[in-house]
Amino acid sequence: MILKLGLPKGSLQEATFSLFEKAGFNFRTSSRSYQPVVDDLEIEPILLRPQEIPTYIGQGIIDAGLTGADWIADTGADVREICELRYSKLTNNPIRIVVAVHNDSPYQNPTDLEGKRIATEYVRLTDRYLAGRGVKAQVEFSWGACEVKVPQLVDAIVVNTETGSSLRAHNLRIIETILTSTTRFVCGHDAWADDWKRRKLESLEILLTGAMNASKMVGLKMNVPVARQAEILGLLPSLQNPTISPLADSGWVAAEVILQEKEVRDLIPNLKRAGATGLVEYPLNKVIY
Repeated sequence: MILKLGLPKGSLQEATFSLFEKAGFNFRTSSRSYQPVVDDLEIEPILLRPQEIPTYIGQGIIDAGLTGADWIADTGADVREICELRYSKLTNNPIRIVVAVHNDSPYQNPTDLEGKRIATEYVRLTDRYLAGRGVKAQVEFSWGACEVKVPQLVDAIVVNTETGSSLRAHNLRIIETILTSTTRFVCGHDAWADDWKRRKLESLEILLTGAMNASKMVGLKMNVPVARQAEILGLLPSLQNPTISPLADSGWVAAEVILQEKEVRDLIPNLKRAGATGLVEYPLNKVIY
């Protein structure tokens, strides 16, 4: 059997392929190809705009895919969420869907946009958002680059932002956040009801979440004098107790621990000062809880 898998083409493509590589899957594609090749004969991947993936899954055209919670909300597609995968093109932070206006405009909140013109890729989401606040505005679809349209062409925009740098560069300010969004691994209800596809999807979930966990963690090995073992191990944060192994010299043991990568730069000097030697930091591909 084959699992038809939609992968996001565009800004998330490289980060998605990198995540799958850590999970154990190698994708290859040419610059013009929408049909990547993967070293798993049970997966048939296809590159699609993330905006399209929820709809194709909801209609049963593809079995599963990775897309943003924002596009699931915008399309209103009926899909089953398998898991959240917190990665994006720049950081592991969620993106925000925001209403933004020019810094010099008088608009301070969404109710000020009554009768105004708004450009966005999120037309349906924006319409529902405004209707929920009793605001009637002209919402028009934009093929991206919304920032350059304010204020000459439109009064406001609804866009996604990860760092806010593009908005600031175009002299724009946020007046409200509509929602926050992360990448989701989702599937169709028929695919989930199929025993073989469900097992394949569950296996992918384990591997992808393991790779996602590992992206923020490292392993650390060291040699520890027995006389100072309690003091040194007391410095170590860990998923579980550190792994301790005897060495040929009975006065020393080897210790190994998994920890957050951001903790290492402060921890290693302290471990060295406490008497640990032979410290080795190494990357991880998967961490399965």
